[in-house]
Amino acid sequence: MGHYAVAAIVSMWAALVALASLVAREAGWARLRRYSITVAFLALALLVLPGAAVIRLALPYKDRILARVMGHHSPPVELTGGCSVFPEDNVWNVRISDSPVDGKSQAYVQSMGTNLPLHADFGLVGGIPYTTIDGNAPTTDVTLLDGAAESDRGPYRIPDDAPVEPGGDSHVLIVDRGGCRLYELYGAARTGPQQWRANSGAIFDLRSNQLRPEGWTSADAAGLPIFPGLLRYDEVKSGRISHALRFSTPRTRRAFVWPARHCASSSNDPNLPPMGQRFRLRSSFDVSHITADAQVILTALKEYGMFLADNGGAWYLTGTPDSRWDSRTISDLRNVLGSDFEAVDSSTMMIDRNSGQARR
Repeated sequence: MGHYAVAAIVSMWAALVALASLVAREAGWARLRRYSITVAFLALALLVLPGAAVIRLALPYKDRILARVMGHHSPPVELTGGCSVFPEDNVWNVRISDSPVDGKSQAYVQSMGTNLPLHADFGLVGGIPYTTIDGNAPTTDVTLLDGAAESDRGPYRIPDDAPVEPGGDSHVLIVDRGGCRLYELYGAARTGPQQWRANSGAIFDLRSNQLRPEGWTSADAAGLPIFPGLLRYDEVKSGRISHALRFSTPRTRRAFVWPARHCASSSNDPNLPPMGQRFRLRSSFDVSHITADAQVILTALKEYGMFLADNGGAWYLTGTPDSRWDSRTISDLRNVLGSDFEAVDSSTMMIDRNSGQARR
């Protein structure tokens, strides 16, 4: 438990003791004894808040009361029939541990914050949820708004109970295991039975290396799929992540690099990173003194790196909301700073600018 948290809890209890003392002095102890049961219930009620704070901060995350009450597990993704999250030679699934460092690496990292920590954008709250379907879900009427010109028309298969990401982005991600398709919406809201609206939408064939048309957005600012870059609890527990991850930064350049297809900035500052820029954790970073789950994550960041996919929080590594995430793992990730990363030159991997197939 951190020093600031302890100080906050002690302050709450001190305030309650002072308040109780003032009430007792004004009312008189003799009068209060006549209502001993009421006073006892009041004291118990006043102790609940700081008491709950102690429990919340002292227990491992997965054992906390709130996590048990609000338990949420992301569904497993079991793909069959030759379906996978893009082919083995797709850029998402190719290692970059030996790729050359980008010439602008130092400038990019400095603009993003060398002393800022890696932020786990996942846990009991935070992150982007997804769900799966088996290929026999009915088609869905999706009304596309501002981004319709750069969106796939469909048909979409979005179940009525699909989880919507809380907050302004309101992403909806659907993995169609039977159809080997990925449906992603941005700014989504359900408007009726089998009816949704969204600012933009994209459909990806998970068996294909095809990218979106150049200049097109997706449900993400970089025009990339979101789901392949999510940090998922079941993958971490398997002990191995074999793909790149996804992250955001507050400011980007008005440019994109392969495999990204779209940018979301008005700045031409050459020291700002473009959308699609890939970063990896330096090979020299010591992962021997952290939790096993954190080691799996950081090893993936060394081997496969992470794509800059959106404007958002600094060094925000995107995962899924899941009550099973351990707070110790999340805390370990905060020991990684921006200066521990380097930008990678992915151009040597590109075979065709309109394809996600990569040299290995």
